[in-house]
Amino acid sequence: QVQLVESGGGLVQPGGSLRLSCAASRSFFSIATMGWYRQAPGKQRELVAVIAGGGSTNYADSVRGRFTISGDNAKNTLYLQMHSLKPEDTAVYYCKATRLGDEYWGQGTQVTVSS
Repeated sequence: QVQLVESGGGLVQPGGSLRLSCAASRSFFSIATMGWYRQAPGKQRELVAVIAGGGSTNYADSVRGRFTISGDNAKNTLYLQMHSLKPEDTAVYYCKATRLGDEYWGQGTQVTVSS
């Protein structure tokens, strides 16, 4: 199993930045992929960014060029650096890990972009 704990959410003004963190209970070397997803009120959960074990990344079109996903193997921590935030980025952000075909989710962290 993999336990995931997100942190770093909060209230930020449009154009601002935030960095989300996701601490995993297992080494990244045992996890196939990790990613960030988000869910806004009344909408389905959607992919934001993923990173595979080899380091390849993929982003949703809506965040490409503004968000960066990265991982620190020594700390077993996944990050999402977010710049140029927009009100439409407001959502609960979830961390997900995929290991041996199973999926694990964190509890989520709220990001609110508002003036």
